Amino acid sequence: MSNHTQLTRIQAIIQESIQVKQTVLNNPLLMNQVSGVVDAVTNAFKTGHKVQFCGNGGSAADAQHLAAEFSGRFYKNRTALPSDALHCNSSYLTAVANDYGYDEVYSRLVEGTMQSGDILIGLSTSGNSPNIVKAFETARFKNIITVGFTGNGGGKLGELSHFLLDIPSKNTPRIQESHIMIGHIICELVEANLFP
Repeated sequence: MSNHTQLTRIQAIIQESIQVKQTVLNNPLLMNQVSGVVDAVTNAFKTGHKVQFCGNGGSAADAQHLAAEFSGRFYKNRTALPSDALHCNSSYLTAVANDYGYDEVYSRLVEGTMQSGDILIGLSTSGNSPNIVKAFETARFKNIITVGFTGNGGGKLGELSHFLLDIPSKNTPRIQESHIMIGHIICELVEANLFP
């Protein structure tokens, strides 16, 4: 690839990312969903509940990143908030995947460690990851609030999510870039609400 061709492609990728974010910005329904998530997460933390994240691959990395913004810090030096990504215990993950199947890895943790009033945030660009779908089914049964970070129409998570943050794209990297942007917005506003 020539230098000119490469530079042209770099600019096109950045333009694609901007366009997806512009579409998100101009979607009032999505903006209201983000605001609703901020209120729900703020209320969960205020009432002693936790916020857990789950995802696969790059979305698992994003889940861990966003959980760390709550349990560590975002902008402010403040007390830690109870939040984690469900894939972080490799012994648990490999045991359950081996004994029950990978589709069960998150639902069993939801069953065993979460309670009514907690929030489960699942990141799946397709909205159809079987292990996240099962986790959301378990969460709904236990009266746990579910937040789906998806793309491509929401998939199966669409009907299982109390709040659906569906990025209007079919391009996985562009969806994930918007997931992190919206996740950071939620972290910033929740922190500001709790620690004014």
